[in-house]
Amino acid sequence: MTEIPEHLRKRAEAAKAKAAGESAAAAEPELTAEQSEAASKIPAHLLERAKAAKAKRAGGEAEASGSGVATATPAGSPPAAPDGPPLVSGPEGHTQRLLTVVKSGSIQDVKAKPVDKVHTWPHLLVIEFVAALFITAFTTIFSIFVNAPLLEHANFNKTPNPSKAPWYFLGLQELLTMFHPMVAGVTIPGMGIFLLILAPYMDKNPSQKPEDRKFAISLMTIHMMFWAVLVIIGSFFRGPGFNFVFPWQAGLFFEL
Repeated sequence: MTEIPEHLRKRAEAAKAKAAGESAAAAEPELTAEQSEAASKIPAHLLERAKAAKAKRAGGEAEASGSGVATATPAGSPPAAPDGPPLVSGPEGHTQRLLTVVKSGSIQDVKAKPVDKVHTWPHLLVIEFVAALFITAFTTIFSIFVNAPLLEHANFNKTPNPSKAPWYFLGLQELLTMFHPMVAGVTIPGMGIFLLILAPYMDKNPSQKPEDRKFAISLMTIHMMFWAVLVIIGSFFRGPGFNFVFPWQAGLFFEL
């Protein structure tokens, strides 16, 4: 039996292998370049849904053309999938999903924010200056037509009884009747003034609403009521010898 040369045997084996590969490729469904590219990028379940939607749309168009009724599909409307939301096809036929909606905003951050503040000059000082001019003119005109309630010249041989200080000092004079002069004239007024000085440091609330400033309002109310009560007692309830009297019985011993 004649031996086959080695190069011919290798060529025959290569031809058999090539023929077997071509038959296997022919048995598989042919894929276009676009479909192969899509298969590499899109999951399989999305491709199946897209194919089903295309088949349904093609079947609907064939049925409409067969029945003689033309159906117009709006331009840009996405094909509806058999189960699930409508599919949106991209420029290459790829199905896409909307993940989220980003609200549009300013690209540049605005650093200068408007504030409801104005300058002291001229907005405040002009108003205060005009108010001061008005009060000065009113006081001048009022003093021309109304005389001040002045008493006669002082007589050192006749001291008025009771001898009262001006009304704005009657609170201090009332304290002198109750406490030692050191306590009434220095300690109590000094504590009140010192407490008012510390008030802004104890209550740092920037709000201007009364319901938010309970501490500051309570402190000022106590201060005003304490001093107002002392002034009222010294003005209307003190008689000769600076003794306590009822004004509706002994009379009113108070002069401006």
